[in-house]
Amino acid sequence: MKENELIFGTRAVIEAVQADKEIDKILVRRDMKNELSKELLDVLRGRDIPIQRVPPERLDRITRKNHQGVIAFISSVTYQKLEDIIPFLYEQGRSPFIVLLDGVTDVRNFGAIARTCECAGADAIVIPSRGSVTVNADAIKTSAGALHTLPVCKEKSINEAIRFLQASGVKVYAATEKATELYTSVSYDGPVAIVVGAEDTGVANENLRIADYMVKIPQFGKIGSLNVSVASSILVYEVVRQRINQEEK
Repeated sequence: MKENELIFGTRAVIEAVQADKEIDKILVRRDMKNELSKELLDVLRGRDIPIQRVPPERLDRITRKNHQGVIAFISSVTYQKLEDIIPFLYEQGRSPFIVLLDGVTDVRNFGAIARTCECAGADAIVIPSRGSVTVNADAIKTSAGALHTLPVCKEKSINEAIRFLQASGVKVYAATEKATELYTSVSYDGPVAIVVGAEDTGVANENLRIADYMVKIPQFGKIGSLNVSVASSILVYEVVRQRINQEEK
């Protein structure tokens, strides 16, 4: 972790929050109880910034500077909002193509997925504000710079993002081994969103229940699942293939 990706010290973090800096999460010393910490919590109230209570040794491992029990992780990019992107795409006469990451926490997988999405012409990647990967230097490096050009939307939850997309006329396809239909047997016509989950847990059941379609990638080996970045690439380029075929007709 580079020092320029951090803000440390209670007052400095309070000022960063008040200035609407892009903050991924804040670590606070577990036993911290003073007036400044109360002020910090007051400032954070109503804002969707994750806070973690951690032991002091974890903070000391991150930086040797005087953090005063508070460290904020600043984002390497400016996050965008689906509610801004989707209307813009429609106004441009374009059919939205969105990829949602449900519970993906590995930054290298995130970077690889972003690189694929950028190459395939996807319009945005969506991540939840909690329990998810964030955009940091490792993710940007793995993405070969794609995360500097591909919009990343940090939404309150994937479930809410799915519901918003559906209300906006976007069909949502969730990738899961529980599906009965193969990913190649459905039509990805019109506005499309693909949801992929972490390799160990997959897409959450609450999100599978509301998806318009569930699709699976056939597997014939002994290993239980594909790497999530590989699976994402397969699904994303099936959408691309079908769109190209549609344009050629």
